[in-house]
Parts: sequence; structure tokens; C-alpha cells
Amino acid sequence: MDGNGRWAQAQGLPRVEGHRRGADTVQRVLEACERHRIKYLTLYCFSNENWKRPKDELDFLMGLLKQYLVQERPTLMKSAIRLRIIGRRDGLPEDVLAEMDRSIEASANNASLTLCLAINYGARQEIVDAVREIAADIQAGRLNADSIDEDEIASRLYTSDIPDPDLLIRTSGEMRISNFLLWQISYSEIWVTNKAWPEFSDEDFEEALAEYANRQRRFGGLSSS
Repeated sequence: MDGNGRWAQAQGLPRVEGHRRGADTVQRVLEACERHRIKYLTLYCFSNENWKRPKDELDFLMGLLKQYLVQERPTLMKSAIRLRIIGRRDGLPEDVLAEMDRSIEASANNASLTLCLAINYGARQEIVDAVREIAADIQAGRLNADSIDEDEIASRLYTSDIPDPDLLIRTSGEMRISNFLLWQISYSEIWVTNKAWPEFSDEDFEEALAEYANRQRRFGGLSSS
């Protein structure tokens, strides 16, 4: 969800206003996913690298995240949305973690759509954590190194209970992956728009879905005639 701060500055607004407007876009996209019966939506909210930002912006982002978790909890329940969080918990404020856990527990049995928020997330760190877990099991004699395959590694990732993404949407014209779901997006279709996240509209989402529907996903093979 790129471009919040740059969008705000282009409008003569403080960067934090871009993050606030970006939260409104999340609601629009969630509603669009419900209309299209999309079962999984993963949003890259906060990366490991984002800790490098100014403290006042970080404090605002953590406060906005806490506010979103509290205010949107009734919506999660009304719309039968299950919340999942991927990323490391280390470094996140205790009050934010508490609200995350409340929403996750409350929505655990919801089955309409799974909303996965990547918070304090980095794909390389995710793979490191998976490798450490596998190494510990080998050292303890619970796992044979010869039995490690793609399925074994995938089962140790944060997303072990979530299908790999079919479509990756990148806003603000960024032409890079930025350490997002590196393992999981191996065969995802990628769609890029120059619009920043706060101005990403229903029409843009429809355009992305329409283009995805017209692509042929060969997964390394040959397409049929």
C-alpha cells in the first residue's frame, strides 16, 4: 500500500494524513473483495524496514493501527471476516499487540474472507525464522534433513494456513517487490498502478481484476490453444 506520505505531501498535507486516508482505502478494497467473493486479502501495512522512519510518524502509525483494530472489530464480526497477522511481534507496543490478539481471537471462526495484515513483516526475516525452526527440529531429532522439500518449508512460513497469492497489486508506480512474500509470490501475477494508495479506487481494483482474468497462468508450462 505505497505512496501514503508522498500523496499527502503532494496535496500540501502532513505525511500522517496520507496514512489516515490510506485506512479509508482499506475499507473500500475490503468491500470490493466481499462483492467479488474473494476469500483472501493480504495487506502490507508495516515492514521491518519502516522502523527507520521518524519517531513521530511511527507513533502515529502505531496509534492508527490500534485505532483501526478497535474500531473495525464490529465490522469484522458483522461481515464474518477472519483476521490474521503475519510478522514478528518483537518491537510492537504492548497495547497494539493486545488489540491484535483480541481481534484475532474474536474473529477466529469467521469464514467469509480472511484479512491478513503484514505488520512488522519482512519476507527474508520470515524465511530466516522458518530455517531456524527446521534446524531446531533436525538438531532435536524430530526431522530428517533428507525429508525437507518445498511443502516442508512452506509449512513453516507465517502463511502456512493461507494459499499463495494469485495477484499482487503494487501502488504508486513502484517496480520492485520490497521484501514482500518472496516465497509465496513465485507465480503471482503482478499489476502496477501509478496511483498512490490513498487515491486507489474501486475502478482501479476492477481494472486489476479484469486484467488478471485475461492473463494465462502457465506455471512454467505451455498454454493450451
